[in-house]
Amino acid sequence: MVISAHAGDFVWRAAGAIALATSRGERAKVVCLSYGERGESAKAWRAGRTLEEIKAIRREEAENAAAELGAEIEFLDAGDYPLVESQELVDRLVRVYRDVVPDVVLTHPLADPYNGDHPAAARMALQARVLAQAIGYEAPGEPLGAPPVFFFEPHQPEQCGFKPEVLLDITPVFGRKRMAMECLPAQQHMWDYYTDLARRRGVQLKRNAGPNLGLAHDTAGEAYMRLYPQVTDVLS
Repeated sequence: MVISAHAGDFVWRAAGAIALATSRGERAKVVCLSYGERGESAKAWRAGRTLEEIKAIRREEAENAAAELGAEIEFLDAGDYPLVESQELVDRLVRVYRDVVPDVVLTHPLADPYNGDHPAAARMALQARVLAQAIGYEAPGEPLGAPPVFFFEPHQPEQCGFKPEVLLDITPVFGRKRMAMECLPAQQHMWDYYTDLARRRGVQLKRNAGPNLGLAHDTAGEAYMRLYPQVTDVLS
């Protein structure tokens, strides 16, 4: 399950992870808390579009991107800039958790000085995860287990305290990620940035996977941080 503040965030940051999961036949569910209609749709505003028109545009773009990745998508239409945290919104997320029962949760890091919507989304995602585990919490479904949480890479990682602790090899599905990105013309300026980032993370992935023999390679990666410790009986 991916909890995304805006309609495009899940594509730039986690489309590779989503495409890998669906290519294995797994279910992937994206929850967009907002459409990014106020803060991430400058092109549409300059073209004279109304708020409702912009929401419709961003919804269609995100639906097309999710379809390209083989993912389900749900929109909570909570508004952006600001994305206001509320118990009602947390409760809606609890119900999604109980319905999906995710094995893994992907969301934003808890710090982002450039965009308060991102850490707001993360805080609500984490609170809802805990509440969904509580047997006495009043929501349909069985109490959740404890799915691991991974923070995907923010746009300005150095300023957000982001350290790439997990490098995910998305080479087999990077073409699908690029096609999903191209479903978002409202933010076309991001396409090349996240293509270049995938290549850089791919180089780091290779370097950390074994000896750097100076051989040519064409890899793509996504970077993540873990919130909770990894549980294992084998160190690898």
